[in-house]
Formats: sequence, C-alpha cells, structure tokens
Amino acid sequence: MTEYNLILFFKAIHIIGFVCWFAALFYLPRLFIYHREALDMDEPKKSTLVEQFSLMERRLYNIIMTPAMVITLIGGFTMLHLFGWDYWTTRIWLHWKLGFILLLLIYHFYCKNVMISLGSGQKTMTSIQFRIFNEIPTLFLLAIILLAVYKSRLIFIYTLGGLLIFSLALGIGIKYYKKIRNNH
Repeated sequence: MTEYNLILFFKAIHIIGFVCWFAALFYLPRLFIYHREALDMDEPKKSTLVEQFSLMERRLYNIIMTPAMVITLIGGFTMLHLFGWDYWTTRIWLHWKLGFILLLLIYHFYCKNVMISLGSGQKTMTSIQFRIFNEIPTLFLLAIILLAVYKSRLIFIYTLGGLLIFSLALGIGIKYYKKIRNNH
C-alpha cells in the first residue's frame, strides 16, 4: 500500500469515527434532558424511567461514544504522523483544530461525570440547562469542520464570528422554546 493510500485509509477511519462519535455526542445530552425530567416525576414512573435512562446512557457512552472517540483519534493522529512534522509545524489551522478537539475531549469526559451524577439521583442541571449543554457539540462540529475545510486564518475569523452569532441564535431559540413550552 502506498503512503498516499495509507493516508486515505486512515482519513476514512477518522471520518467514520467522528461521524459515530458526534452522533453519540448529540444523543447523550438529549438523554440527560429526559433523565433530568424523569427525576422530577412521581413514583413508580420515576424509578422505571431513571433506571432505563441510566442504562441507555451507560450503553451509549461505553459501547458507542468512547470507542468512536478512540477510532477518531487513532485515525487523526496516524494521519498526522504520516504527513510528518513539517505538516504539523506549518499549519496553524491544525493547531486550532486540535485545540477544539481537546475541548471536545473534556466535554466527552464531563458527560461521564454528568451521567454518574444523574444515575445517583443528583439534579446537576435543570432541563433547560441541559438543552443548552446539548448544543455544545454542534458548535464544536462547526468549528472543527470549517477549520479543516477552509484552513485559513481570515476565513476562520469570519467563521468564529458566525459561530458566535449562531450561538446567540441558539440561546434565543432555547429561551423562546421554553416560553412556548411553559404556555402550554
């Protein structure tokens, strides 16, 4: 296998891994919302739902999310190794991308702490706070993909501005949704 084909192979592994990882990163916090709302219900419904959500969260985190994260990292770092040191040192966008990935890893492991807290009955956040928490992976996905595609500092600055506007729009949308939900 030529080096170019080897790079393409690991790029495919990387893409498959991050698609699966992000699917789980989008779904797990959604489960947190339902889990948190179940903690406020009356028995016996509360116990049944909390037990089911805890099981679903553990399986998603341990069977899909964490292995997909590992596959993503293996594919990405293997490509970096194959491209060589010069590739790393001359591409500032890659440093930014890896910084966002580091923050995403922190988010990933923080999700485990949230999962454990909810499993023990702790109300760590309100369901509205979990709805906001649920949008964080979207912002990471946008930043990482746009950096990987455009690879330019100027475009990244415009993109960052767009992400900030998008974040504000999400916040306004969540508040509006809460208002509509409370009126029904």
